[in-house]
Amino acid sequence: MEEERSINREYKDRLFKFIFGNPEKKEWTLSLYNAMNGSHYTDPEAITLNMIEDAVYMGMKNDVSFLIADTFNLYEHQSSFNPNMPMRFLIYAGMLYDKYTETNEDYHRYSSVQQKAPTPKCVCFYNGTRQMGERAVLRLSDSFAPNTDSDIEVTVTMVNINYGYNSALLEACKPLGDYAYFVHDVRARQKTMRSLEKAIDAAIENLSNDSVMKPFLLANRAEVKSMFITEYNEERHIADLEAEFKAEGRAEGRAEGRAEGRAEGGLLMLFGLVKDGLLPLAQAAERANMPVSEFKLQMEQM
Repeated sequence: MEEERSINREYKDRLFKFIFGNPEKKEWTLSLYNAMNGSHYTDPEAITLNMIEDAVYMGMKNDVSFLIADTFNLYEHQSSFNPNMPMRFLIYAGMLYDKYTETNEDYHRYSSVQQKAPTPKCVCFYNGTRQMGERAVLRLSDSFAPNTDSDIEVTVTMVNINYGYNSALLEACKPLGDYAYFVHDVRARQKTMRSLEKAIDAAIENLSNDSVMKPFLLANRAEVKSMFITEYNEERHIADLEAEFKAEGRAEGRAEGRAEGRAEGGLLMLFGLVKDGLLPLAQAAERANMPVSEFKLQMEQM
């Protein structure tokens, strides 16, 4: 099928990041921040983007992170529900604060005086096909052994941005509203159109002429299509993998998940997703319940 063709490796970023982590469109990032926080900032240059482009040893990239008004805002987009997002945010935050304390001349790591640092805000924007409520809070402590007290906690606010959910938020941030409707329209058209690319083209053209997103999507049509198809394939392969595990009668849970992830068929599929550029190394290792180093070693030995 057309959507199964090899994806242009130049376009590996998520469409969400392409829109809201774009240095040339910081007014859209600011609009999203204002909508999430009920603020009214007007100067896009008040935003300092600081994405983790690549953590080589983990093979991880974050979607959107930026500094404004003494807050570190970490925004992730997910088209497949992942309850392990707090762990990923912990890793990303550690990297960002390490960089911040190293490069900020006003921050003195070894001072006897309390040093001030930006407050972290962790948000996961969800637009997958699984039925979810409008908002949920994911906690790192839920992944720890029961009845244990943790000295570290990370909370992530998961916001459902599927079209029809959180309407006030989508209204307050026009680019987010356009994005939600565009994804919804592509999915709807894909049910009746044989070509995903044609569904994307039709959805772009179908956006109203007063849409803030339409000129941008038209001007970057090739990149948008490649990103969307990459995400579509990733989401579909992950769904197929989960269905395969369920069909084999394996129960969920950490111990069972370790056995599932290491099943030969499941590992081979994960290896293929990583090699094809459809799934980041760290996410694949997480789904296999393996350390990244062990997963990478096994993949190289195949």
